Amino acid sequence: MNLANKLTVLRILLVPIMVIIPFFNIQGEVLGIPVTYLIVDVIFIIAAITDKLDGYIARSRNQITTFGKFLDPIADKIVVITAMVMLVEWGHLPAWIPIIVILREFIVSGYRLIAVEKSGKVIAANIWGKLKTVTQMIALIIAFLDPNPYGAIFGGTLTGYEFIINLVVTLIMSVSVVATIFSGWEYVKGGKELFKGSM
Repeated sequence: MNLANKLTVLRILLVPIMVIIPFFNIQGEVLGIPVTYLIVDVIFIIAAITDKLDGYIARSRNQITTFGKFLDPIADKIVVITAMVMLVEWGHLPAWIPIIVILREFIVSGYRLIAVEKSGKVIAANIWGKLKTVTQMIALIIAFLDPNPYGAIFGGTLTGYEFIINLVVTLIMSVSVVATIFSGWEYVKGGKELFKGSM
């Protein structure tokens, strides 16, 4: 197994660690942020870095493999959805956001499978897909540091640091949701040819 694939596997192995950390019930806060949130955030950041690093290593060393093509996008989805579900459980994110993300992933994965089967071509990520990935990662990293839930700024009670960080999280997360919807729609619109004559 080459280094790029090892990093991909590491990213998946970080997921159960993220999930287990809250069970240790670590006490204490740093700048009003629970230590548990900070530890989970650091693990998520490491996972996000490996996401960029494994792709760069695979391309630069010409180590792109079928195993890597298969596992890398799965690893990305597992990490992002796990982080979102944890934030939902902690009351920091509304459930409809990961629901939209999961629905989009099912639809896009289905279209990609059909495209490969019918034409042998792999559908590349569009600009909306790239924007979705970047904004999701940034929003989730900051969300773990936000002591308030998504959209709390509209309650009119936040001031200072809490207002700024919640504004940033809410704004970037909202952009990621819009990008998620539009990127999914681009796949649906571009892939309708695949179903011609089969309905």
